[in-house]
Amino acid sequence: MSAGIDPQAESSERTPQQARKQQLAAAVRAAAANAADEVGGGLALIFAAAPGESGIECASRLRAAAGFSSAQAARDAAQTLLPEVRDALEHRAVGSYGAHPSLGERGVGGTQVHPLICEDRLHGALVIASPAALDSVGQQKVAARVEGLSLRLDHAHMLEQSAEMSDVLRQVDTKHEDKQEEILKLSEALFAQDIELLRSNEKLNKIEKLKNDFIERMSRELRTPVNGIIESIISVLTGENESLSDTAKASLRRALDDGTGFLRTLQNIIDLWRIQRSELPVEVQDVNFRETVDEAIFSLQDDIEGKPLTVEQQLQEPFPKIRTDLTKINQILFLMLDNAVKFTPQGKIEIAARVNDGRLHCEIRDTGVGICTDDQQYIFDEFYQVDEPASDKYRGAGLGLALVRNLIILLEGEIAVRSEVGAGSTFIFSIPVQVVG
Repeated sequence: MSAGIDPQAESSERTPQQARKQQLAAAVRAAAANAADEVGGGLALIFAAAPGESGIECASRLRAAAGFSSAQAARDAAQTLLPEVRDALEHRAVGSYGAHPSLGERGVGGTQVHPLICEDRLHGALVIASPAALDSVGQQKVAARVEGLSLRLDHAHMLEQSAEMSDVLRQVDTKHEDKQEEILKLSEALFAQDIELLRSNEKLNKIEKLKNDFIERMSRELRTPVNGIIESIISVLTGENESLSDTAKASLRRALDDGTGFLRTLQNIIDLWRIQRSELPVEVQDVNFRETVDEAIFSLQDDIEGKPLTVEQQLQEPFPKIRTDLTKINQILFLMLDNAVKFTPQGKIEIAARVNDGRLHCEIRDTGVGICTDDQQYIFDEFYQVDEPASDKYRGAGLGLALVRNLIILLEGEIAVRSEVGAGSTFIFSIPVQVVG
């Protein structure tokens, strides 16, 4: 949902001033919608003074919002965040905050408040709340958006000043050459800002293109050779090759495991990218959940073997047939079990699941190392890994749980975690499903 908070009334005969205000309102609404999209489907609020106004009180008025379910929800969020907005305006500095409870899932990645300043002229603030912590590309896009919006607001204020001076000159003696010269300077500055606005938009488009080109190139240039290497290793291991020693075969198996893990990480990156671009479709089909759990456990058998570790299932009896996206459920279960196996050197992993009121509820509990309270708010962020010495011995790129959360959100579900250091972790998720029997 993208909306202007104070829309202008339509008029069959608009004055130039009304036309400028409506054009600015449309540009601000578009900026809010684009900003929300650029942070992966988050939330955006734009506070700004109207052209001709100045001061923090005027600059902290809500003008547009995007990503909210209704205009009232946007107003409520704006009222809640007003202290942070005024702080950013007073100090003319970016404010970064954790997830705000009132912003829901779209804001769990944290909130940023960016003052909108052009050549030391303060015009307002852009508030961004994202569903995941912003990476460097996301930060660059937000910075470019802030720069472009600051220029656009400054442009509107200078236009208003120019119009006011023109009105004054029409009412007084035209011999006031100093006023004419000031208007000329303003016109030159407005032209220069038009050029800067074009450059700002070009910068945003260039960042997006570079990101997309990199993902596509990585997909093509890395997956193909890695697949070829894996197939060659499998061919050697399954063939009748007596010249290979046991040590050589063990080395090849390790290389096969590493290659498969690398390919899986690469696929996780691509899937995250496709979800953020809304290019990963949901394909609903019949799902035998019990079989899906068995397949996920079997896929991790090599990692489980050699550990004093048991995996137990506590599934509803009888478990009903459901309809949802089989591929994504399989991926979610594998990634969550892989995470549990990785951080549970010994003990037990339990999978509990039931269907109730049209939702699949699932818990994965382990007796592993656990997660400290400070880390729990970040574990679903992309590339995040717990910062402790023990983490060096655990493989992974910090993408598994980030992808899990994105897949669950894609399926319109929810996920949460309970954990204590040394006492294990419990991950709980639920998604809507169709019950077919």
